[in-house]
Amino acid sequence: MVVVGVLALQGDFLEHLEILRELGVETRIVKKPEDLSTVNGLVIPGGESTTIGTLMAVKDLGDHLVKHLEKGLPVMGTCAGAILLANKVADRVVGETNQYTLKVMNISIVRNIFGRQRNSFIANVEVENVGVVRAAFIRAPGIVEAWTPAKITGYVEHPTVGRVGAVAEQDSILALTFHPEITGDKKIYQYFVTKIKR
Repeated sequence: MVVVGVLALQGDFLEHLEILRELGVETRIVKKPEDLSTVNGLVIPGGESTTIGTLMAVKDLGDHLVKHLEKGLPVMGTCAGAILLANKVADRVVGETNQYTLKVMNISIVRNIFGRQRNSFIANVEVENVGVVRAAFIRAPGIVEAWTPAKITGYVEHPTVGRVGAVAEQDSILALTFHPEITGDKKIYQYFVTKIKR
């Protein structure tokens, strides 16, 4: 039985747990470093990336998570979770953020690339190996660059910003700049569980 953990420090982790359970996946809440050894994969949810990153650092969870990632633990980061995986992070307005991230994925992300809360939207995203995913972009970041071994595998077309990376993959790591838990589209979760089983 595959066990998927959901990081539960801040953000909408309950919605991810519910969808995973609907798929028949055993789930665990992850709050401490020792919780990581009980799961086969991990979801890092959306929320406030600076808050989640600070809590990860304070709880010594980030360093332990990096070690598990280096051993191949599959991880799916959504919105703030994607930011926390990135090697490079900037904000659309303030530029370099110097915030805490895990720096495990070769992607460059721009926070709030589509604007503030009122600029949030829902769109379809065609994702390689997955199909069309209904995606909610809430104060969403954008993936502006990926370099080997990471690859952008899905884009969103925005009327003012243009074509922006919305999904990237690097080995067992998956980064989504949107919230699949809000639309309830399960396809991306099914794909992630498939990656865990490989």
